[in-house]
Amino acid sequence: MSPPPPPPVAVTAVPRLHPKARLQRDDVRGRDVLLYPEGLVVLNATGTAILGLCDGVRSIAQVVAALEQRYGAPAGTVKPDVSAFLDGLAAKGLVTYGP
Repeated sequence: MSPPPPPPVAVTAVPRLHPKARLQRDDVRGRDVLLYPEGLVVLNATGTAILGLCDGVRSIAQVVAALEQRYGAPAGTVKPDVSAFLDGLAAKGLVTYGP
């Protein structure tokens, strides 16, 4: 039996990249990537936009609000995708959350 999933992260949490991970443009592939010591994650434009806002200052709620404004998305439609994306990277240790 697998352990239960972790509780949801509060929208007041402040996401940031792990110190050993960095967002970089891969000119060979023509894509943005998240580099870390064991490999890389190829990002689409949305993933790049999300991680670009994860500066250790903005909360998840502020990241979501900025993306909703940037893309003209209705309120509440972006949060589930942003949360799932960040939680997936956090599970791999590539994103951490602060207060």
